[in-house]
Amino acid sequence: MIKAIVFDIGGVLADLDAALCLRTFREEIGYTRMEEMLGLSEQKGIFGEMERGVRTEREFCEAIVKESREGTRPEDVVRCLQTFITGVPKEKTDLLESLSQKYPLYFLSNNNPIAMDITHRYFEENGFDWRNRIRKEFLSFEMHMMKPGAAIFQEAIRQIGLPPEEILYIDDSKTNVEAAAGNGLKALWYEPGTDLAALILPVL
Repeated sequence: MIKAIVFDIGGVLADLDAALCLRTFREEIGYTRMEEMLGLSEQKGIFGEMERGVRTEREFCEAIVKESREGTRPEDVVRCLQTFITGVPKEKTDLLESLSQKYPLYFLSNNNPIAMDITHRYFEENGFDWRNRIRKEFLSFEMHMMKPGAAIFQEAIRQIGLPPEEILYIDDSKTNVEAAAGNGLKALWYEPGTDLAALILPVL
């Protein structure tokens, strides 16, 4: 029996557009190396360092500014990176709201403070009270752990305090789903753009 649900964020709840993000960096600030770093499940280079929490948001932005068009400011870098996340569909926050009435909900995500800031704003625009509906956010940049490593799953299981087989985990990365299952979680792969509720509800 499932007693808690854990969601990945990007690709599952938040819609992503890597092409838009890359184009914005090139056109807005003349930065051309983002393509080397940007992935759908795990980031590389200085972006990956920010997501692992070994480089701060400020340090990340300053590094990008140094290689961008003259006059680029850190806030320009933030604006460009936030274009990677294009929104959170209302039906998904409605689903979270409904599920939160019956199950404790959690987020577990390879993420960074810039992306989380705009994601939280999208939640709020939908009227979703994430602060009170989500029990805890397990975020790579805060925990200094990243999927698909076992440590972040094991720590999440420890803090949730349930047997792993009673925890449902949803991710859009098959690698992360396999890693979650390898740590005992009931894990589902979500294909972006499909019906999230139709994937989850039959197993509850």
